[in-house]
Amino acid sequence: MLPADNLKETTKIKEVNNLEVLCKSDVGLIREQNQDDCRFGVISPSCVWAVVCDGMGGAQGGNIASATAVEYINSQVEQLYNEDLTKDELGNLMAEIVVNANLKVYELASSDSELAGMGTTCEFVFVKDTTVHIVHIGDSRTYAIRGGKIKQLTEDHSVVMEMVKRGEITSEQAQNHPNKNYITRALGVKPEVHLDYIEANFIYGDVLLICTDGLSNCVSTGDMVKICHENRGEKLTEKLVERAKENGGPDNITVTVIY
Repeated sequence: MLPADNLKETTKIKEVNNLEVLCKSDVGLIREQNQDDCRFGVISPSCVWAVVCDGMGGAQGGNIASATAVEYINSQVEQLYNEDLTKDELGNLMAEIVVNANLKVYELASSDSELAGMGTTCEFVFVKDTTVHIVHIGDSRTYAIRGGKIKQLTEDHSVVMEMVKRGEITSEQAQNHPNKNYITRALGVKPEVHLDYIEANFIYGDVLLICTDGLSNCVSTGDMVKICHENRGEKLTEKLVERAKENGGPDNITVTVIY
């Protein structure tokens, strides 16, 4: 395994008979540091997992928050997952892992004044057999692409999404709203965290796209579908990141695909 620092700038790939997982993270064109982090694992030909985090807070805080969450989630999956878990048990385990990851980040931030207020978004995804399990916090996203159509499985925890839900602005207006990046939930900011748990069906031919807002803010859903339809392997994640850069690349860009 490559050192963690290299993981952020390198496409990683693991291949199995049925499912394939790829992840690419890039600093983008404006930021000096990549505060995103990601990890994934293959448990069996029909069971894979991934986590994507987008850190925030201070010169080093965001980087540390995302890395801490990712490392903790990875270690807990390795220690606690077993193939006999039912759907409900797997969902409960995922939620428990993320709740404890929240405490890890919060305790670290509380112990160092320079890290105070740091936090991270979190997309923690398991695909097991025909079910997608998602634990979601923040404005990173998980999309499902099927038959040329794309669906956002997660709902942004953001100020503008709350405005949309109240009917104050439209979804189209939200896309370019000046407060678009203000999130209402994050991992590690408080000792307790309110997370979303989502289940969805997964069938052969589906593509799951898990990303930070560095991708979703710069690449249209139409382009996501087109790129996922036309590419596979490392070329797929590379093309998605390239498109975000072509459209300005103002933020760190991280994308994981499962198919």
